[in-house]
Amino acid sequence: MDIEKYTREVLYDIKQRGEEALKEYSSRFDNYVGPIRVPAEEIEESDSLMNPDQISAIDTVIERVRNVHSAQINHSTLFTQNGSMYGIVERPLKRIGLYVPGGKPLPSSLIMSAVPARIAGVREIVVVTAPNGGKIEPALLYIAKKLDISEIYRIGGIQAIGAMAYGIGMKPVQKIFGPGNAFVTEAKRQVFGTVGIDGLNGPSEICIIADEAADPKYVMADLASQLEHGPDSKAWLLTTSSELARVCEAEGVDIRIYSTLEECISSANELAPEHLELLVMDPMRLIDMVENAGAVYMGPYSPVPAGDYFLGVNHILPTGGSAVFSSALTVWDFTKRISVAYTGRDEFMKFRKSGMELASIEGMAAHRKSMEARN
Repeated sequence: MDIEKYTREVLYDIKQRGEEALKEYSSRFDNYVGPIRVPAEEIEESDSLMNPDQISAIDTVIERVRNVHSAQINHSTLFTQNGSMYGIVERPLKRIGLYVPGGKPLPSSLIMSAVPARIAGVREIVVVTAPNGGKIEPALLYIAKKLDISEIYRIGGIQAIGAMAYGIGMKPVQKIFGPGNAFVTEAKRQVFGTVGIDGLNGPSEICIIADEAADPKYVMADLASQLEHGPDSKAWLLTTSSELARVCEAEGVDIRIYSTLEECISSANELAPEHLELLVMDPMRLIDMVENAGAVYMGPYSPVPAGDYFLGVNHILPTGGSAVFSSALTVWDFTKRISVAYTGRDEFMKFRKSGMELASIEGMAAHRKSMEARN
């Protein structure tokens, strides 16, 4: 199937026919024909469908993520100079959409996106996820309840992305966040420009750099944890130990042996993996050499799965080598920055001539006259 063409056709259909098309696709792909918005009472009663251990785990992780991400608040910068003021002011997005895969519900991904959004000051958060038998995973509803999210819709796939971007059955959002399958990723790519997106998430990746001090059990367990995501997942082991390489040989793992840890780091920087583990004797010595990675986990007690759940760092990360230019999800992704300037007369007159000359070079006569008119 041509995913790009099919996605374009579905998005066009939804844009043209609106809710009628949305309901047809929900019936076809999710076998659901009821109201798409989850009623408030269903959200309110979500904790009654969960056991105390589940509730405690979610509460704990929300607090961990909140603690770590709270350090990212407010990057407004203003400075004054000769009676003038310049800088950047930061403002939260007003309305965002969070996509949560419905096939394998991922409550942790909702936490990782919704918590920093709330810290940023986003007022309106929309959650979309495909129903299973008409129902939404109680853990997702409980997280929404904890974070004061009341707008949840039973839709998934291309149609969910289209609904958020074009405002079908809801008000349109300003930016869409969250991973999905190839169709969801393509839909996000195609609506970019109409709305913002967090990125184009691909299959999971793990790269482990390990020396002779690494415990093979840890290495093998961590590699397997990411291969668990699916057949397209990628795993690399870069090591200076031929014995470790021999012991950890497994299907789906690309093992490379190098003479030095510096060579391992250089190789990892070329891979630009989603997750990079440093299972070496002195990981702090290597961290400054890492240039390209979505996230770095150092030492034997910072495995990637712990980062996925309770370390507090974000697990929504760039994949497919995009870590060379992209970053982990942060509070700042839910904000925008506005450039501001107040120029006093003395400062303006001091630099006016330079501005007028540049306007002349560019053939912008009206620009020059705007500056020339002030004295």
